Amino acid sequence: MYKITSRSERETIELAQNIESEKFPNMVICLEGDLGSGKTVFTKGFASSLGIEETITSPTFNIIKEYPNKEMDLYHMDVYRLDDKKDDLGIEEYFTRGGVTIIEWADMIKDILPEERLEIRFKILDDEENTRVLIITPFGKKYEDLCEAVL
Repeated sequence: MYKITSRSERETIELAQNIESEKFPNMVICLEGDLGSGKTVFTKGFASSLGIEETITSPTFNIIKEYPNKEMDLYHMDVYRLDDKKDDLGIEEYFTRGGVTIIEWADMIKDILPEERLEIRFKILDDEENTRVLIITPFGKKYEDLCEAVL
């Protein structure tokens, strides 16, 4: 487990860009934390580093947004409003499509997440408006190696 303090959106974006630089096919990144804690900011940084020029917004009502890309596709999910429909969406299929899957509110679908993944929990520090503590937990050797390389 790693703890990183981000004092601005810029620092969160830089972390996402560093992680993107070590990406690999079928990578799954699980983002957890309160509303406004930085999950979508992280995804924007990752996507821009991947070369995706579309505006990234949280796919709250779509649940899954696909960003086809020459380098590697990005699948951005927001499972906050899923309820019990997760089986109908084929979420697990995205984990083996060769792209990168980033899931906001991933703790809501823990039972279908792959064993190997990267979890990032965003915590807002009450006393400092823009400061977040990011707790990063790698599950599996590839994710441990990634953390060693960039953190």
